[in-house]
Amino acid sequence: MARNAEKAMTTLARWRAAQLGESEKHKKRRPYLASECKSLYACEKWRMQIIREIAKKVAQIQNAGLGEFRIRDLNDEINKLLREKRHWEDQIKELGGPDYQRVGPRMLDHEGKEVPGNRGYKYFGAAKELPGVRELFEQEPPPPPRKTRAELMKDIDADYYGYMDDDDGILLPLETKAEKTSIQKKVAEWKEKKENRLNKASDDEDDEEDENIYAVEESDEEEQPQVIDGSQQRFVAHVPVPSQQEVEQALLRRRKQELLDKYGAHED
Repeated sequence: MARNAEKAMTTLARWRAAQLGESEKHKKRRPYLASECKSLYACEKWRMQIIREIAKKVAQIQNAGLGEFRIRDLNDEINKLLREKRHWEDQIKELGGPDYQRVGPRMLDHEGKEVPGNRGYKYFGAAKELPGVRELFEQEPPPPPRKTRAELMKDIDADYYGYMDDDDGILLPLETKAEKTSIQKKVAEWKEKKENRLNKASDDEDDEEDENIYAVEESDEEEQPQVIDGSQQRFVAHVPVPSQQEVEQALLRRRKQELLDKYGAHED
């Protein structure tokens, strides 16, 4: 009996000591500034405590029936705990511990994709469905697909190049009318020019006569005197002046004789 009593006392003593230790733990509060803690073991402990609090509040915020104000408060508390956890991770890194921001688990969305950026304000659970927040998570509609060159060429036909404009019944009457007007204008201009030429030709015939270049004027000894250098002189032709045809025939005979002499041919 004494032995069992001793065992019971020993167990009771251990339980009592454990209770006292836990009460002391609860009495000890987490430091307000992470930089005040210089123990790597204590920093790891406080970091795990913050993670448990975050997990607890994330589970609570999933309930959409809490009301808008309670959901907003929970979301603010979660973001505050996330900032505090980041401070403790920085302190752990300075004390020579692991870099949790590099090797820690990444935050994923409901599709399993990594959430871009880890330093902005985040929304969890039912907070994503609050008024004004839902629009932030709505994805923009994808841009319309671009057509390939082959698809664009399918819509190009003769009508695209304007070859079918004559079939609409509008262009042909306008072109016919414009063509008739242009023809009438050109004909009137041609008639006017023709009349001007005829009138001018008739006036020239009345004023001037055709000059004969082959006419030879007979010289007269009693010609009118001409004044040259202040003195009067008479010019009298004592020999007959050849006509233009005679000059041309003489030049032709001369050229012919030169060719015969050059090539050694003799005229029979």
